[in-house]
Amino acid sequence: MNLNIFRKQSVKTYLGEDVKFSRTLSAFDLIAMGVGAVIGTGIFILPGTVAATTAGPGVSLSFLVAALICALAGMCYAEFASAIPVAGSAYSYGNIIYGEFTGWLMGWALILEYMLAVATVAAGWSSYFSSFIKPFGLNLPKAISGPFDPQHGVYFDLVAVVVVVLIALLLAQGMKSSIKINNFAVILKIAIILIFVFVGLQFIKPANYKPFLPYHMSGVIKGATTVFFAFLGFDVVSSSAAEVKKPQKNMPLGIIGTLAVAVVLYMGVSIVLTGMVNYTNLNIANPVAFALQYVHQNWVAELLSLGAMVGMATMMLTMIYSSSRLIYAMARDGLLPHHFSKFDKKHNTPQISLFVVTVIIALGSAFFSVDQLTNLVSFGTLFAFTLVSFGILRLRKRTDISNEGFKVPGYPVIPIISGLFCIFMICQLNKDVFIMAAIWLVIGAIIYLVYGYHHSQLEVKNSKAEKA
Repeated sequence: MNLNIFRKQSVKTYLGEDVKFSRTLSAFDLIAMGVGAVIGTGIFILPGTVAATTAGPGVSLSFLVAALICALAGMCYAEFASAIPVAGSAYSYGNIIYGEFTGWLMGWALILEYMLAVATVAAGWSSYFSSFIKPFGLNLPKAISGPFDPQHGVYFDLVAVVVVVLIALLLAQGMKSSIKINNFAVILKIAIILIFVFVGLQFIKPANYKPFLPYHMSGVIKGATTVFFAFLGFDVVSSSAAEVKKPQKNMPLGIIGTLAVAVVLYMGVSIVLTGMVNYTNLNIANPVAFALQYVHQNWVAELLSLGAMVGMATMMLTMIYSSSRLIYAMARDGLLPHHFSKFDKKHNTPQISLFVVTVIIALGSAFFSVDQLTNLVSFGTLFAFTLVSFGILRLRKRTDISNEGFKVPGYPVIPIISGLFCIFMICQLNKDVFIMAAIWLVIGAIIYLVYGYHHSQLEVKNSKAEKA
């Protein structure tokens, strides 16, 4: 048997399959999805800790540098989304450009990113919820208040499971309903962040900005490598391409617009925070709340807890949505059981893939402490970023793929720089991450060779052609 693991799927086949989706999402909806994924609790933590340990008040420049670098990968995603507006994001792009096996590994890495990220955030949401209800005299039974830890009388995290299930039930109603609630939640989250900025402006002391670069420009660059991960998540916008109105126009707007809004918010919080409190005092768990209490604005600090919970909820909604579309795309191609790609005709959503994703994430957040695995989220993202960036070089050479929409400027320099920087960022991860990532990719390769290759739609077509 001739084993061809790098056979390529056609764009026409994907476009034909994805007509089942309803194209209802606008550029604004996409930006709201992206901001929902990118702006989470990190905005209340990273500006303070990075300022204290790495960049000083110049942390705002660290966020700017990180955003500009992230925008390079963002432009590569935008070109792919414009040229190939199909479900599956980097997985589908890889299948078309590099071949089936590479596309599978990209998708396998993204499964790790999306599901692990949601499980982590669900556990964090549960902790915030427990703190939020405590002032009202309410406490959860210890046995159901955290991940499995029998020695301390804790067996599973009920709140984490409930919030994941509720979000999945919302998504099951279709994107038209889900996106309205997501848009409202994102606007609420941004409003809370802006309240902090406007209140904080009144308490800025110019002396706190001196010295502005205590760790010099090298500290700003080092800070950029740390806060770079705050912007990861914008790639989920591309997973919605099959459900977007005028994708050639709206997909680039959604991706680049997400990064633009995110950098403004991150820089705004950074500038105000380091102006309110001297940067040397900000290496604490919740620097933004500390700054507000420092200037006796406790009511805003309480509001931030609500903002953090809303922020985590929108991130989970976007990631669960993206996970279900990724599983759908892989099942659509036969690399996972085809049953997972079945559609609910009433809501035009792949309900079975959504159910599978929900069960896995809920179990992960209920029983496992995933804090030590969060760096794997970064690996999965950067692995996909690297291949998408270099993939532009191959995309431009494809005469069978037309693109009348967005194209990366400065070709081929920008895609190459983007790919090289992503490799540099991967090299910043620790050895344990590489070991766990290698194990994950080997497991993925085995699943593909044992199941995916033989059930692939491309294999089915080849078998029919041979028989004919």
